[in-house]
Amino acid sequence: MALACAMFMVPSVASAQEVTYVEDPAQGYTFNRFQDNWFIEGLGGAGVMMSTWDKNLDFGDRIGWKGNLYIGKWFSPVMGVRFGGEFNQMKGATLKNDAMGLRTDQAGKNGTMMQQFNNIGIAGDVMINVTNWWCGYRPGRFYNAIPYVGFGHHWAVYREDKNSKGDWSYAGQKKQDGVKRYARNYSGRAGLLNTFRLGEHVNLLLDLRFEMMQEHVDGTGVRTWVEYPSALLGLSYKFNKTEWTAPVVPVCPTYKCTDAECDALTARLAAADRKIADLERQLKACLEKQKDDDDKPVVDKKAPLAIVYFPKNVSKIVGVQNDVVNAVGDVMLDENKSYTLTGWADNYTGNDKINTRLRKDRVATVKNALVSKGVAESRLDTQIDDRNRPDADFGPKSAPLSRAVTIVRK
Repeated sequence: MALACAMFMVPSVASAQEVTYVEDPAQGYTFNRFQDNWFIEGLGGAGVMMSTWDKNLDFGDRIGWKGNLYIGKWFSPVMGVRFGGEFNQMKGATLKNDAMGLRTDQAGKNGTMMQQFNNIGIAGDVMINVTNWWCGYRPGRFYNAIPYVGFGHHWAVYREDKNSKGDWSYAGQKKQDGVKRYARNYSGRAGLLNTFRLGEHVNLLLDLRFEMMQEHVDGTGVRTWVEYPSALLGLSYKFNKTEWTAPVVPVCPTYKCTDAECDALTARLAAADRKIADLERQLKACLEKQKDDDDKPVVDKKAPLAIVYFPKNVSKIVGVQNDVVNAVGDVMLDENKSYTLTGWADNYTGNDKINTRLRKDRVATVKNALVSKGVAESRLDTQIDDRNRPDADFGPKSAPLSRAVTIVRK
């Protein structure tokens, strides 16, 4: 692109130095620096305990407070993780006299008693931004839907029965009656994090979550999986760069020529048109001389059927090159031939290790695209060439012509 910009400038008034470079989202997105796309989240809300006997309490008596503080990072516009601490106030009902956080002075229905204890622990989630995945990444989007799954590890803290000392106890201590309280519990969780953009660095959060917690809610030695749906509101703050880096491409400067310059360019174009017409006449005459017995022109079988070009340091098929590959695939499906695919990279940039990787990745990318269109893999041989393309090597300015995959009939 930079070469093309320089070729069509007026030498007396413009130079290649006037070419600017900008990020082009149409070329895809690359990973940011490690220190970018970090965030911190603070959330608060409420959850409802749903163990065996909890239905014997009024719904409002089962609602407990929740709080989360996370730090996390997005590794791409789609994939991220978060990790931090959390607090869960658990309220429910039990029939066991030795249940955690028992309240004998607060009764429920059917002979149950209320219990209340706190879970304090750590948790982590893996998050997928399905909005960016399905709808494409767009900087500044107001809403994003982010499903997640995760795991938690908690410790229970509660007060002894109000008819006893009323002291705080950790669920690993022994009471005077010698009954050991179990300390650890685990949880699996899944949820939907809804984010609403308030600014470049700040989002409003609505976290809808469902957890399965492993608790000794009905006394020692009885471990139960407790269902615990919850909803939380909060804010997140994003550090450093919050958007994603797109590949950089050159942009030709716009220039309005004077009348004299326009006349000179018009004359050069007219001369070029005449030269092209003359070359076409020569080519036609040459082909007429090379007709075979069936009066068909002889075609150089080693000339490339097609050339697929790539941007600098890229092995993904982008832009109009997808149309080239699709067209070549259609031709191959109509022909009963085999082909040789050769991967190239220019030797004016990068080093041998990088360029070898680019050659291999480029030719593999084109082969896989043709196979996905239905071309038999056995008809496609691949190779790489560590030179610049011999038929397109005109010095450093021609480097983009060697960033390619050539396709030749056998």
